[in-house]
Amino acid sequence: MPDRQDAWDLVCEYIENINLRRHMLAVEAGMRAYARRFGEDDDLWGLVGVVHDFDYERYPDVATDGHPNTGAPILRERGYPDEVVRAVLSHATEVTEVARHSRLEHALYAVDELTGLITAVALVRPSKDIRDVKVKSVKKKWKDKAFAAGVHRGEIEAGAAALGVELWEHVGVVLEAMQGIAGDLGLDGSGG
Repeated sequence: MPDRQDAWDLVCEYIENINLRRHMLAVEAGMRAYARRFGEDDDLWGLVGVVHDFDYERYPDVATDGHPNTGAPILRERGYPDEVVRAVLSHATEVTEVARHSRLEHALYAVDELTGLITAVALVRPSKDIRDVKVKSVKKKWKDKAFAAGVHRGEIEAGAAALGVELWEHVGVVLEAMQGIAGDLGLDGSGG
């Protein structure tokens, strides 16, 4: 099975946009946090987080033959196990028709959208430092539907419920995971 470096190399091969790369890192951090919480393999769960959108920049048209359907065969060719490929496909059930069943699949769905909202909350802070963000900050912005309007709050709620985690506890888990890699996400207040 490919390792974390293989996964990151794949991301860098397919994605040039630094913010999309950072999204992969944020999802990886959230996935690893949930793997530890549930006593699962954090390397496997992290791998899913790293590669889940690797094909999005090249094949963004989710509605047709784009992401993630295009990426699945590439993952298989590169030796990723079915569990990883299935999880990647399941985070876009409406397009792939691959229903989420496992805790791994539910976690990816729950974490994916939330990382975008948390990032947006960090970026509007004067410090631009995610370590200054609290759950209550996210909660306040959550209520403002015009803020980060592209983030599907219903998906976040459904994902947390499917995981069996209360919504604001879920936000806390992912926020803490992202705070742990603030520099890698460019959210450490340094302007990087």
